[in-house]
Amino acid sequence: MAANDILKIGLVSISDRASTGAYVDQGIPALRDWLTAALISPWQAETRLIADERARIEQTLIELVDSAGCHLVLTTGGTGPTLRDVTPEATLAVGDKEMPGFGEEMRRISLNFVPTAILSRQVAVIRGQALIINLPGQPKAIRETLEGARDASGEVIHAGIFAAVPYCIDLLGGPASETNPAVSAAFRPKSAARPPR
Repeated sequence: MAANDILKIGLVSISDRASTGAYVDQGIPALRDWLTAALISPWQAETRLIADERARIEQTLIELVDSAGCHLVLTTGGTGPTLRDVTPEATLAVGDKEMPGFGEEMRRISLNFVPTAILSRQVAVIRGQALIINLPGQPKAIRETLEGARDASGEVIHAGIFAAVPYCIDLLGGPASETNPAVSAAFRPKSAARPPR
């Protein structure tokens, strides 16, 4: 398998305290664990742990897409209403196109669990041929927004956002990726043909 056939995912945890070692980062391990369970096709991670500083966030997102060649970048943290929460602003600043459906849907999913979901400001953008998505900061919320809400029997009652990610990457000319349907069933229209690379 050629290197360019492997999905490359940037995992960025944004936290003042974790980046200085004040506590152990939980964002990157939570993202890595979920992706390991969800993806059945080859992928590799580029990880970054950085402070809540807008210039640093912008620089990191640009580097992961433009230099490291990531097809997908997932950030965690810095999406609330506090003065130090600037991840959405940094993400919008480096994007070529906004993808508002991702943020809207993450808040809808999270409202199944907590009323404070309306305080979240996650956004998603396209930069070049890469998709960048802001996720919540807590591991439980990361899993819920990616995977969706389930009933007591484990059946999905509200699909998570990751179901749309593989097809979005297809449309951007990235490598095909397949998921474990027990974790997140990737959706592609029956008529979908992969665009030429």
